[in-house]
Amino acid sequence: MTKLDSLYLEHGQSPWIDNIRRDWLEDGTLAALVDRGVRGVTSNPAIFAKALATSSAYDTAIASSSASLPEELFEELAIADVQSACDVLANVHAASVREFASGARRYTDGYVSLEVSPRLAYDTTATVAAATRLAQRVERDNLMIKIPATVAGLGAIRETLARGISVNVTLIFSLERYAQVMDEFVLGVREAIVRGHDPRRIASVASFFVSRVDSAADPLLDAHPALKGHGANAQVASAYQLYLDRFERTDAAEILSSGGQVQRPLWASTSTKNPDYDPLLYVVPLIANETVNTMPEATLEMFSSAGTFDPAAISDDATRQSMLAQFDQLSSLIDVHALTAQLEHDGVKAFEDSYRDLLDTVGAKLHRS
Repeated sequence: MTKLDSLYLEHGQSPWIDNIRRDWLEDGTLAALVDRGVRGVTSNPAIFAKALATSSAYDTAIASSSASLPEELFEELAIADVQSACDVLANVHAASVREFASGARRYTDGYVSLEVSPRLAYDTTATVAAATRLAQRVERDNLMIKIPATVAGLGAIRETLARGISVNVTLIFSLERYAQVMDEFVLGVREAIVRGHDPRRIASVASFFVSRVDSAADPLLDAHPALKGHGANAQVASAYQLYLDRFERTDAAEILSSGGQVQRPLWASTSTKNPDYDPLLYVVPLIANETVNTMPEATLEMFSSAGTFDPAAISDDATRQSMLAQFDQLSSLIDVHALTAQLEHDGVKAFEDSYRDLLDTVGAKLHRS
């Protein structure tokens, strides 16, 4: 049994990898990662742009494409990659469906995420239309559509779920927004049931971006150095407590009793940005049941070789309560609301910038083909 297997089987956390590349799909790298215990795949425009710029794996597909616009070509390439990745993870998904049906787990697993255009982050109607179109084109049971948790995104999340489409809610930075996301999940699945969709087939994760909180908060804590490097995980502990509480409430319990799944918290942006910090700072302390940690390749390999299952993680009640108190202290010293609002704005902009760069790269390759 690998360490990644143990993470899931003994601790209830699914290790996903934050990368998708055509050469990984073609040379068996992703399949080998799945054999070692990886249970899902996420990606974003920056990751795809890097793969496209540094690999020749897409050249043949680009040369044979009939697409005339960069955005059309990118979508064509991305859909093909996601379909292949979904197929690689199909057995993981099927096994998790059986576990869910048996009552052993409250969720299904083995998903691959495909993001709607970041340009739509503030347009509810266009996001729903894009999510629906992408889900129809990919046509895989283990697809999740990524939708950012902006104010406009909240309505899109609810309506996309109501259409029976699984959703990865991305770019969550604050507890307030996370609470809203969970509410929209419950409303969306409830509406899906009314419309005749099978709630057993609707999965969702809520992606909390972790390391960026410390990157933004640490410079504000020079007078309180003991708190540096602790704010992000303290907020995650608070988010996990919100999760535990939210799915005990009556409306969520009704969803579960109707055959629905929980919306698992997902810890994203878990590579350490500060070189002075433990490279597994956002992995080992965040091990908890019914969660996902999506790691870049280097972080996943580090955990596989040097990771531990420290009982002093957010799954431990006493540890979690201590971290909640730490987050309260942080909130008394800095304006966490303003900080996380800025992070959301910056996160959307960064994805928009990466998407523009991606289309520039695709366009350059398209014109050379």
